[in-house]
Amino acid sequence: MIYILLILAFGLTIWAQFKVKGTFKKWSDVEASSGLTGYQAARRMLDNNGLQHIPIEPVAGALTDHYDPINRVVRLSEPVYYERSISAISVACHEIGHAIQHKESYPFLVARHKIFPIVNFASGIAPFLLLAGFLFNMFGLAQIGVIFFAITVLFQLITLPVEFNASNRARDLMVAEGFIRSDEERGVAKVLNSAALTYVAAALLSLIELIRFVLILTQNRE
Repeated sequence: MIYILLILAFGLTIWAQFKVKGTFKKWSDVEASSGLTGYQAARRMLDNNGLQHIPIEPVAGALTDHYDPINRVVRLSEPVYYERSISAISVACHEIGHAIQHKESYPFLVARHKIFPIVNFASGIAPFLLLAGFLFNMFGLAQIGVIFFAITVLFQLITLPVEFNASNRARDLMVAEGFIRSDEERGVAKVLNSAALTYVAAALLSLIELIRFVLILTQNRE
């Protein structure tokens, strides 16, 4: 049963990746009525929320947009930075949502930042511990590997409310500040929801994988 769930979750992850790319491309062809580029929308949203000191930088690639909480900078992929589409301003404003979360010390974002160094270490070593533990039947080593893997899963689960909250903030502010009309909200929702689905799928896959490891560990101990 667990392997069927893994296959389904993996399939959902692949589908989510195609979905986000397809949705972004579709709404990239629809220009926002405000005529704002992703950069302009992001800059206005930052300035209107007391974050004038945070710079916005263009970066190469597609869907490489992110907010860097360490250097306090918003980085937008070139298509998002320069284009005036529904997709561009939706993604740009979503990243500003993260900057506003940082300013307001949004609890889940704070928690994610605090455990990130641990996750960075755990995610790198967990696969080796699990492989060695199960291969050589070393229960203690495998147990540590499962604990480390559980930390990475926890990080992914904490990420979900962070992403959904940033999207909700973005939608509300885009309407309030006149970046989109009411009839454009549907497009914004589709772009942001498709992006959020990738996080949900990844978290679900990791959670099922964790359950599988726990079951293997339990069976080997018996």
